[in-house]
Amino acid sequence: MAITEKRGRPIGVLICSASCHEVGLVEPTLDACFVSETPAVLIRDKMYDSDPLDVSLRGRGIEMIAPHKKNRKLVATQDGRRLRRYKHRFKVERFFSWIENYRRLVVRWEYHAENYLGFVLLVCMCMLIKYL
Repeated sequence: MAITEKRGRPIGVLICSASCHEVGLVEPTLDACFVSETPAVLIRDKMYDSDPLDVSLRGRGIEMIAPHKKNRKLVATQDGRRLRRYKHRFKVERFFSWIENYRRLVVRWEYHAENYLGFVLLVCMCMLIKYL
């Protein structure tokens, strides 16, 4: 999981096993941010359409923008004006494509998660220095 700022530079990274649901990893990723201020807006995909997550993030002062799933039973909470920002989600995907330039991270060769996280953070530092 990664959180990027509006230009696509990383501000928070978290690794976890593949069996965890990503909705439960949003708040630990926010806690793992390596910048002092928290983002005001999070743009996510349809998977993050969760009312309890919206409430918990609203309590932290963060606005969540995620389109609703097709099978949503509850009343819609997103309108078209806020969803116009969803088109900027490509910047997060661009961050993940930048990470794939580093061969060691494409295939996880590291046995220990701490070592892999260290390499991910090293790549994030290189990106921050390169794109200042």
